[in-house]
Amino acid sequence: MLRRRVLPILVEIVVNILAPLLVYDHTVAQLGEVGALMASSAPPLAWSLIEFARHRRVDAISILVLLGIGLSLAMYLGGGSAHLLQLREKLVTAIIGTVFLVSALIGRPLIYELARAGLRRDPNQSAALEAFESRANDRGFKAVMRNLTVIWGVGLLAEAGMAVWLVLHLSVHDYLIYGPVAGYGFMGLLILTTFLYVRRAQARGRARRARDDAAAAQASPDSGT
Repeated sequence: MLRRRVLPILVEIVVNILAPLLVYDHTVAQLGEVGALMASSAPPLAWSLIEFARHRRVDAISILVLLGIGLSLAMYLGGGSAHLLQLREKLVTAIIGTVFLVSALIGRPLIYELARAGLRRDPNQSAALEAFESRANDRGFKAVMRNLTVIWGVGLLAEAGMAVWLVLHLSVHDYLIYGPVAGYGFMGLLILTTFLYVRRAQARGRARRARDDAAAAQASPDSGT
Protein backbone atom coordinates (compact mmCIF):
# COMPACT_ATOMS: atom_id res chain seq x y z
CA MET A 1 0.00 0.00 0.00
CA LEU A 2 2.85 2.38 0.86
CA ARG A 3 4.53 1.68 -2.43
CA ARG A 4 1.36 2.18 -4.45
CA ARG A 5 0.18 5.35 -2.73
CA VAL A 6 2.85 7.12 -0.68
CA LEU A 7 5.85 6.63 -2.98
CA PRO A 8 4.20 8.18 -6.08
CA ILE A 9 3.14 11.18 -4.00
CA LEU A 10 6.70 11.63 -2.70
CA VAL A 11 8.08 11.37 -6.22
CA GLU A 12 5.64 14.03 -7.42
CA ILE A 13 6.69 16.35 -4.58
CA VAL A 14 10.39 15.86 -5.29
CA VAL A 15 10.13 16.16 -9.07
CA ASN A 16 7.62 19.01 -9.30
CA ILE A 17 8.39 21.10 -6.19
CA LEU A 18 11.73 20.38 -4.51
CA ALA A 19 13.87 19.69 -7.58
CA PRO A 20 12.77 22.80 -9.55
CA LEU A 21 13.30 24.99 -6.47
CA LEU A 22 16.79 23.57 -5.83
CA VAL A 23 17.78 23.95 -9.49
CA TYR A 24 16.54 27.54 -9.54
CA ASP A 25 18.31 28.51 -6.30
CA HIS A 26 21.61 26.97 -7.43
CA THR A 27 21.62 28.45 -10.93
CA VAL A 28 20.02 31.90 -10.57
CA ALA A 29 23.35 33.57 -9.73
CA GLN A 30 25.01 32.22 -12.87
CA LEU A 31 22.10 32.12 -15.32
CA GLY A 32 19.84 34.92 -14.10
CA GLU A 33 16.13 34.57 -13.39
CA VAL A 34 15.13 33.56 -16.93
CA GLY A 35 17.88 30.98 -17.40
CA ALA A 36 17.40 29.54 -13.92
CA LEU A 37 13.65 29.29 -14.44
CA MET A 38 14.17 27.45 -17.72
CA ALA A 39 16.65 25.11 -16.03
CA SER A 40 14.19 24.46 -13.19
CA SER A 41 11.66 23.12 -15.68
CA ALA A 42 14.03 20.29 -16.65
CA PRO A 43 13.18 17.84 -13.80
CA PRO A 44 9.38 17.77 -14.31
CA LEU A 45 9.69 17.70 -18.10
CA ALA A 46 12.29 14.91 -17.96
CA TRP A 47 10.14 12.91 -15.53
CA SER A 48 7.11 13.27 -17.82
CA LEU A 49 9.14 11.92 -20.75
CA ILE A 50 10.47 9.04 -18.62
CA GLU A 51 6.95 8.10 -17.52
CA PHE A 52 5.74 8.20 -21.11
CA ALA A 53 8.62 5.97 -22.24
CA ARG A 54 7.94 3.51 -19.41
CA HIS A 55 4.29 2.98 -20.31
CA ARG A 56 4.94 2.81 -24.06
CA ARG A 57 1.30 3.45 -24.82
CA VAL A 58 -0.30 5.94 -27.14
CA ASP A 59 -3.73 6.52 -25.60
CA ALA A 60 -5.73 9.48 -24.35
CA ILE A 61 -3.58 9.86 -21.23
CA SER A 62 -0.32 9.69 -23.17
CA ILE A 63 -1.56 12.17 -25.75
CA LEU A 64 -2.56 14.59 -22.99
CA VAL A 65 0.87 14.24 -21.35
CA LEU A 66 2.68 14.80 -24.65
CA LEU A 67 0.49 17.80 -25.38
CA GLY A 68 1.47 19.32 -22.04
CA ILE A 69 5.18 18.61 -22.62
CA GLY A 70 5.13 20.01 -26.14
CA LEU A 71 3.27 23.15 -25.14
CA SER A 72 5.56 23.69 -22.14
CA LEU A 73 8.68 23.43 -24.31
CA ALA A 74 7.17 25.81 -26.86
CA MET A 75 6.39 28.34 -24.13
CA TYR A 76 9.94 28.29 -22.79
CA LEU A 77 11.55 28.50 -26.22
CA GLY A 78 9.69 31.75 -26.81
CA GLY A 79 11.92 33.64 -24.39
CA GLY A 80 10.92 36.73 -22.42
CA SER A 81 11.08 37.74 -18.77
CA ALA A 82 10.84 35.24 -15.93
CA HIS A 83 7.28 36.28 -15.05
CA LEU A 84 6.29 36.12 -18.71
CA LEU A 85 7.66 32.57 -18.91
CA GLN A 86 5.63 31.60 -15.86
CA LEU A 87 2.50 33.16 -17.34
CA ARG A 88 3.00 31.37 -20.65
CA GLU A 89 3.56 28.08 -18.83
CA LYS A 90 0.14 28.40 -17.18
CA LEU A 91 -1.29 28.91 -20.64
CA VAL A 92 -0.70 25.16 -21.05
CA THR A 93 -3.21 24.48 -18.26
CA ALA A 94 -5.69 26.88 -19.84
CA ILE A 95 -5.33 25.18 -23.24
CA ILE A 96 -5.88 21.73 -21.74
CA GLY A 97 -8.92 23.02 -19.85
CA THR A 98 -10.27 24.39 -23.13
CA VAL A 99 -9.70 20.99 -24.77
CA PHE A 100 -11.86 19.43 -22.04
CA LEU A 101 -14.68 21.90 -22.68
CA VAL A 102 -14.50 21.51 -26.46
CA SER A 103 -14.59 17.71 -26.16
CA ALA A 104 -17.78 17.98 -24.08
CA LEU A 105 -19.26 20.42 -26.59
CA ILE A 106 -18.73 18.09 -29.56
CA GLY A 107 -20.07 15.05 -27.72
CA ARG A 108 -16.73 13.29 -27.15
CA PRO A 109 -16.13 13.97 -23.43
CA LEU A 110 -12.45 13.63 -22.61
CA ILE A 111 -13.15 12.21 -19.15
CA TYR A 112 -14.60 9.09 -20.79
CA GLU A 113 -11.50 8.60 -22.93
CA LEU A 114 -9.17 9.15 -19.97
CA ALA A 115 -11.11 6.76 -17.74
CA ARG A 116 -11.14 4.10 -20.44
CA ALA A 117 -7.41 4.55 -21.04
CA GLY A 118 -6.76 4.17 -17.31
CA LEU A 119 -8.71 0.90 -17.21
CA ARG A 120 -6.89 -0.40 -20.29
CA ARG A 121 -3.53 0.19 -18.62
CA ASP A 122 -4.40 -2.27 -15.84
CA PRO A 123 -4.63 -5.92 -17.04
CA ASN A 124 -6.64 -6.78 -13.93
CA GLN A 125 -9.42 -4.40 -14.93
CA SER A 126 -10.62 -6.22 -18.06
CA ALA A 127 -14.06 -6.97 -16.57
CA ALA A 128 -14.41 -3.40 -15.34
CA LEU A 129 -13.33 -2.10 -18.76
CA GLU A 130 -15.94 -4.24 -20.50
CA ALA A 131 -18.67 -3.03 -18.14
CA PHE A 132 -17.50 0.57 -18.57
CA GLU A 133 -17.53 0.42 -22.37
CA SER A 134 -20.91 -1.35 -22.43
CA ARG A 135 -22.51 1.78 -20.97
CA ALA A 136 -21.08 4.13 -23.58
CA ASN A 137 -24.50 4.69 -25.21
CA ASP A 138 -26.47 4.93 -21.97
CA ARG A 139 -28.03 8.40 -21.76
CA GLY A 140 -27.46 8.83 -18.02
CA PHE A 141 -23.88 7.58 -18.25
CA LYS A 142 -23.13 9.94 -21.15
CA ALA A 143 -24.53 12.84 -19.12
CA VAL A 144 -22.24 11.98 -16.20
CA MET A 145 -19.17 11.84 -18.48
CA ARG A 146 -20.14 15.14 -20.10
CA ASN A 147 -20.72 16.88 -16.77
CA LEU A 148 -17.44 15.61 -15.34
CA THR A 149 -15.59 16.82 -18.42
CA VAL A 150 -17.14 20.27 -18.02
CA ILE A 151 -16.25 20.29 -14.32
CA TRP A 152 -12.61 19.54 -15.12
CA GLY A 153 -12.49 22.01 -17.99
CA VAL A 154 -13.82 24.84 -15.85
CA GLY A 155 -11.64 23.72 -12.93
CA LEU A 156 -8.45 23.76 -15.00
CA LEU A 157 -9.26 27.21 -16.34
CA ALA A 158 -9.90 28.42 -12.79
CA GLU A 159 -6.60 26.89 -11.64
CA ALA A 160 -4.79 28.68 -14.46
CA GLY A 161 -6.43 31.95 -13.41
CA MET A 162 -5.36 31.41 -9.80
CA ALA A 163 -1.80 30.66 -10.94
CA VAL A 164 -1.71 33.85 -13.02
CA TRP A 165 -2.71 35.85 -9.93
CA LEU A 166 0.11 34.20 -7.94
CA VAL A 167 2.65 34.90 -10.69
CA LEU A 168 1.71 38.58 -10.70
CA HIS A 169 1.91 38.90 -6.90
CA LEU A 170 4.86 36.65 -5.93
CA SER A 171 8.56 36.60 -6.72
CA VAL A 172 9.85 33.85 -9.01
CA HIS A 173 11.37 32.01 -6.04
CA ASP A 174 8.20 32.21 -3.94
CA TYR A 175 6.03 31.10 -6.84
CA LEU A 176 8.15 27.97 -7.25
CA ILE A 177 7.15 27.12 -3.66
CA TYR A 178 3.54 28.24 -3.42
CA GLY A 179 2.45 27.77 -7.04
CA PRO A 180 2.77 23.95 -7.09
CA VAL A 181 1.26 23.66 -3.60
CA ALA A 182 -1.76 25.70 -4.70
CA GLY A 183 -1.97 23.69 -7.92
CA TYR A 184 -1.95 20.36 -6.10
CA GLY A 185 -4.55 21.69 -3.68
CA PHE A 186 -6.76 22.71 -6.58
CA MET A 187 -6.32 19.30 -8.22
CA GLY A 188 -7.22 17.65 -4.92
CA LEU A 189 -10.41 19.70 -4.80
CA LEU A 190 -11.28 18.65 -8.37
CA ILE A 191 -10.65 14.98 -7.53
CA LEU A 192 -12.84 15.26 -4.42
CA THR A 193 -15.58 16.94 -6.46
CA THR A 194 -15.33 14.14 -9.02
CA PHE A 195 -15.58 11.47 -6.33
CA LEU A 196 -18.63 13.04 -4.69
CA TYR A 197 -20.35 13.63 -8.02
CA VAL A 198 -19.74 10.06 -9.21
CA ARG A 199 -20.96 8.60 -5.91
CA ARG A 200 -24.13 10.69 -6.14
CA ALA A 201 -24.66 9.68 -9.77
CA GLN A 202 -24.21 6.01 -8.89
CA ALA A 203 -26.80 6.32 -6.11
CA ARG A 204 -29.25 7.93 -8.53
CA GLY A 205 -28.57 5.19 -11.06
CA ARG A 206 -29.22 2.43 -8.53
CA ALA A 207 -32.46 4.11 -7.47
CA ARG A 208 -33.57 4.46 -11.10
CA ARG A 209 -32.81 0.82 -11.86
CA ALA A 210 -34.71 -0.26 -8.74
CA ARG A 211 -37.74 1.75 -9.90
CA ASP A 212 -37.50 0.28 -13.39
CA ASP A 213 -37.26 -3.26 -12.01
CA ALA A 214 -40.24 -2.67 -9.75
CA ALA A 215 -42.28 -1.27 -12.63
CA ALA A 216 -41.31 -4.20 -14.85
CA ALA A 217 -42.29 -6.66 -12.13
CA GLN A 218 -45.71 -5.03 -11.75
CA ALA A 219 -46.29 -5.04 -15.50
CA SER A 220 -45.29 -8.69 -16.00
CA PRO A 221 -48.09 -11.24 -16.65
CA ASP A 222 -47.16 -13.23 -13.56
CA SER A 223 -47.59 -10.23 -11.25
CA GLY A 224 -51.34 -10.67 -11.00
CA THR A 225 -51.29 -14.34 -10.14
